[in-house]
Amino acid sequence: MQWLMNASEALSSFMDLGGNVLWLIAILLFFMWMLLFERVWYFRVGWKSDVSGIIAKWEGRSERKSWEAHQVREMMISQARMQINQNLPVIKTLVALCPLLGLLGTVTGMIEVFNVMAVTGGGDAKSMAGGVSRATIPTMAGMVAAISGVFANTYVTRIAQRESVFLEDNLTTDH
Repeated sequence: MQWLMNASEALSSFMDLGGNVLWLIAILLFFMWMLLFERVWYFRVGWKSDVSGIIAKWEGRSERKSWEAHQVREMMISQARMQINQNLPVIKTLVALCPLLGLLGTVTGMIEVFNVMAVTGGGDAKSMAGGVSRATIPTMAGMVAAISGVFANTYVTRIAQRESVFLEDNLTTDH
């Protein structure tokens, strides 16, 4: 239990060092990972029943070779792709926002450094070092968040592409 208290204190001091922008990055990271976990959960649990229902509906058709049948097949694939790709553009946008918020933290931290320089006359290296440190922490946090999101988004996007191809391959028109 002591390790939990130490971790909580370390996190609190880290967040205080990074300023308000670090809290924005944390909130953005939370939503990004919730959407990523939702997609992984969907592909592991929900998609299996959805795809088997779509295939059963297609196989239940008596006729699958006409123009109308091809249009129905395309509609089914299109609707399934919408389900497969749900939230993927939002995740991609959140990944792109992480380093931008980090840069916002850098700018606000550097504004503080310039303010200290203006007040003290620019010669106090200790005061400037604190501001520079405060400026670089959000940049680091934004980059780490973006890197984790890029890898997770790539994983989920590959699953989505694979499942889309799988569905197309299983909705055959040959019989």
